[in-house]
Amino acid sequence: MIDDPVIVGVDEAGCGPLAGPVIAAAVILNANKPIMGLADSKLLSAIRRTYLADQIREHALATSIGRADVFEIDKINILQASLLAMQRAVSGLSIQPDLALIDGRHSPALVCAVRTIIRGDRFVAVISAASIIAKVYRDAEMLRWDEQYPGYGFAQHKGYPTRAHLQALKKLGVTPLHRRSFAPVKQIIQKETLF
Repeated sequence: MIDDPVIVGVDEAGCGPLAGPVIAAAVILNANKPIMGLADSKLLSAIRRTYLADQIREHALATSIGRADVFEIDKINILQASLLAMQRAVSGLSIQPDLALIDGRHSPALVCAVRTIIRGDRFVAVISAASIIAKVYRDAEMLRWDEQYPGYGFAQHKGYPTRAHLQALKKLGVTPLHRRSFAPVKQIIQKETLF
């Protein structure tokens, strides 16, 4: 009898922000302990995401987080940094997967087979689970950064380029948490060097 393949879902959170790391999660669900209500993390309320993240951590066979920090994002670009974070998440699993289902069209270099699925976080439960874990983890980290860098509003916008964030950047300047390779941050640095 051939065992079912071990499938891991992989997704990232934090490609679009101007500040903070990109976080990837890898999740291997337990077929004997299904989790109801899994969906794209962006379509869920913060309370629902947190509840589901707790359920995933409790019932999944394995979960792992990978990250790429700001200096890595600026050095190798956000796409390569997100793939690196995914690679780190999968390599951190306690169980070796046979197949990785990756949200999106780009795949990291992994030792197992890989299949990319566009909008997989909406349609594939194991990718939805990874999406939720990554988002909840990154949001919690941005709340901690909000305490270290008050005035930027990281607790509200999580580093995304909202109007409030852009105004804070212009008023308070660039922090070590900001991605210097991203255009709005780069423009502020260039203006600061002129004066």
